[in-house]
Amino acid sequence: MPSESARPPPPKAAAVVSVHALSGGHFSLPEYQFVHPVSRDARRTVPSLAFLIQHSNQITGKQTRIVFDLGLRRDVKRYAPPIQKHVETRQPMTTDPDVTKSLANGGLAANDIDYVIYSHVHWDHIGEPRDFPTSTFIVGHGALALLDGTSSSLRGGHSFFESDLLPEGRTVELSEPSPHALKRNDSRTAPGEINFNGSWQAYGGLPQVLDLFNDGSLLIVDAPGHLPGHINLLARLSDDHQVYMAGDACHDRRLLTGEKTIGEWNDVHGHVCCIHADRKQAEQTIERIRVLEKDGVEIIFAHDVEWENNPANKARFFGACSE
Repeated sequence: MPSESARPPPPKAAAVVSVHALSGGHFSLPEYQFVHPVSRDARRTVPSLAFLIQHSNQITGKQTRIVFDLGLRRDVKRYAPPIQKHVETRQPMTTDPDVTKSLANGGLAANDIDYVIYSHVHWDHIGEPRDFPTSTFIVGHGALALLDGTSSSLRGGHSFFESDLLPEGRTVELSEPSPHALKRNDSRTAPGEINFNGSWQAYGGLPQVLDLFNDGSLLIVDAPGHLPGHINLLARLSDDHQVYMAGDACHDRRLLTGEKTIGEWNDVHGHVCCIHADRKQAEQTIERIRVLEKDGVEIIFAHDVEWENNPANKARFFGACSE
């Protein structure tokens, strides 16, 4: 019988994060612009979900708080005029509670948030950055070019961007995901330490991910198709529970089931419009998400009205247990 000192140490528990949903407002969508086939008159009220992710370093105990997306802007009059015009087509809309109020429901202030990660820079995800005066903002590669000027290659009233959206000196744009990129030496980053400059690598069926804390607990996932710089998050909540925050990779659960396909429409000039900048890439991203779901990963997209309306998920909103 081996002595106590000779026994191998118990296996170390896998690093995990906690994930809570944050309400970021609600608005109305014309379904034909998102799914096909569907009645031209069909509309659906959907949430603009954000998420609070909290990570604790297993070695140092350091706590890192991240908010993924900021939902709708509390005062829609603070959007740029072209976006305000587009907002008129998304009524009825509610912006109370917004993300800051949702954080306050659980006892956190905006100053408690270390990082704000944007899935992308469309108007219904950017919220009010000035509410987070101490946070560092993270965007996917290509997002800054969009903010420098509205792209003429993108059609639709949703494709306007604010050049002054992000704070100078507190914004990080991720490197370009590329299968041909030289692998950087990430060994200097200890497990549990956050690093936005790591190497993009394959993970399972996902071709490009960044291991944000170098411990497998939170991955940034390149999710091309919807908009340049579009990224998702894959979080490990426990040994047997992963949650994938899909942003706008998918707008309707019927796209995951295959009941519907991505919608298209003609603008006033007769040009074909799609909510995704690159439909083919968007379809490939949706297929990868579909595989994840079949493998048991929980999928939540930003406008996931079915997830929000599921009574079992009410307690998963930040602060719900203390109300």
